[in-house]
Amino acid sequence: MATFRALVIDDSRVMRTMVMKALGAARLGQFEFTEAADGVEALAKFDPAKIDICFVDWNMPNMTGLEFVKRARARGDSDRVPMVMVTSEQAVGKIDEALSEAGADTYICKPFTPEVFQIKLEKIMSKLEAAQQAPAAAGGFFSGLFS
Repeated sequence: MATFRALVIDDSRVMRTMVMKALGAARLGQFEFTEAADGVEALAKFDPAKIDICFVDWNMPNMTGLEFVKRARARGDSDRVPMVMVTSEQAVGKIDEALSEAGADTYICKPFTPEVFQIKLEKIMSKLEAAQQAPAAAGGFFSGLFS
């Protein structure tokens, strides 16, 4: 099972713990977690070379999750890092804003279950796992001759 480095962003410590536990129970891979209490702290910790996926609450002080996603995407080096909104915002307009305007990859509504994480993240995690394995297999024609 692959290991993924996840940035979990929520102003509630309890909710960050719930997200981390749900990810473990969903059995999508092994996770190493970095936590942030708002978008400002998350932006300071966000490094696409060290983070594989972000789980982002919408409503937080200092910088909302939506603003974090927009700013992270604006950096230009974060396109490969999936951004998952995990929020109580359930209006269709809000979902569209997160996915279409901000650049989030998927949307999970609170309250959630490990099964919801499994269903919503299965394709994303498969792509991440394939990307992790690709560099080892991308040694070119001659690398296969000498392995």
